[in-house]
Amino acid sequence: MLTNSSIRKSVEEYVKLRLREIPLELENSFFKIKQIWKCENEIDFLYGYYVGKLEEGSIHYLLKAKRSSIDDFDSFEIRGIIETYRKQLYDIITKFLSK
Repeated sequence: MLTNSSIRKSVEEYVKLRLREIPLELENSFFKIKQIWKCENEIDFLYGYYVGKLEEGSIHYLLKAKRSSIDDFDSFEIRGIIETYRKQLYDIITKFLSK
């Protein structure tokens, strides 16, 4: 469990950093999404993709940079932290797709 507030803060800082990087990543990597990926809804696809990337990156960051251990509950807690940024992530993706 992420009881240590410094670990929780580290995850939040990592998520905020990645959110700032996502617009550039979208510009450089994701064009013609429906032609490459078999998806019905681009917003849902990209949202799910980035939630997964944020979760994976947060776990990797904790394991490597902070030398923290992760148990099953921590991944749910990390998802909860990511969930607090859902509107911001959704807005980033929506803005990209509206261009």
